Amino acid sequence: MTYQKPIPLKNIDNAPYWDAADHHELKLQKCSDCSNYNHPPGPGCAKCGSTNLTWENFGGDVEGKVYSYIISYRPFLPGFQNDIPLVIAQVELDNVKDVRIIANIIDCEAKEVEIGKTVKMVWEDITDDRALPQWKIIE
Repeated sequence: MTYQKPIPLKNIDNAPYWDAADHHELKLQKCSDCSNYNHPPGPGCAKCGSTNLTWENFGGDVEGKVYSYIISYRPFLPGFQNDIPLVIAQVELDNVKDVRIIANIIDCEAKEVEIGKTVKMVWEDITDDRALPQWKIIE
C-alpha cells in the first residue's frame, strides 16, 4: 500500500534532522554560543539568535514523558482517516528536559495516554528513503 499522508520535506535548516530520522536516530540542533537546543530546527538559535549551530546525535534509543496531548476524532489532512482517534502529544525528552517534540502516539487506545506517561521513539518507514519518528507507550 502506498503511503497516503503528506511527507515532510527536507530543507536547508532541517536536513540533518531528517537524515538522522531516515537512519532511525534523533539529531537535535544545538547553539554553540548559548547551548540551547532548537526544535524544530531553524536558521538561528531561538534563544540568542546566533547562527553558530551544530547537531547532537541522541541515537536510536530515545525516551520521554507525555507533557501534554490532545485526541483528534476527525482527520485534519487526507490520509489520516484510518488513524482516528489520533493522539497528538508534546513529548518532553528524558535526556534534554528543555526540548519538547510534537509527536503521534501510536498503537494504543486513546484512553491509555496520560500526562507523565513514559513513551519511546520508534520509526515508521514510509518510503524507501524516509522514516517518521513516532512514539509508543512503554509499560
